[in-house]
Amino acid sequence: MYLQERIVRALKTHSLRVAVAESLTGGLLMAAFTDVPGASAVFQGGIVAYQTSLKHRLLGVDEHVLNTQGAVCADTAEQMALGVRERLAEGALVSTLGLSTTGVAGPDWQDDQPPGTVFIGLATQSGVHSFEHAFSGGRQEIREATVQAALEHLRDYLHL
Repeated sequence: MYLQERIVRALKTHSLRVAVAESLTGGLLMAAFTDVPGASAVFQGGIVAYQTSLKHRLLGVDEHVLNTQGAVCADTAEQMALGVRERLAEGALVSTLGLSTTGVAGPDWQDDQPPGTVFIGLATQSGVHSFEHAFSGGRQEIREATVQAALEHLRDYLHL
């Protein structure tokens, strides 16, 4: 069984929902969820905010953070996760989790960060966390490694 299938099953068991905010993964994380039959019961949806300005406009990432730290940092990942959790919550479904990805897939550096630098954010009812990674490989390998890491952080949160 794929990791995302286990996650969907656990989210159903705990009556939780997840929403996703993506940058460098460009929808791959959303696709990982929607590949699972029945995911609509727990997957709220997502926002791909590839451009830095959209991180502020669509997800509420603080402009000061974007201007001083850039789009590739822990604070941006955390604010993206919080923003998508808030913006895609429905009614009484306050248990929605927010999961975000931001980083540099390459080949060029961004915000003084080398390719492979990735931050993943996870917003829960009890707080928000970020996780930093340094992946190697080409653009597609970095994007796929980011999706896998995001799923693993969610798995760990769910104690699977």
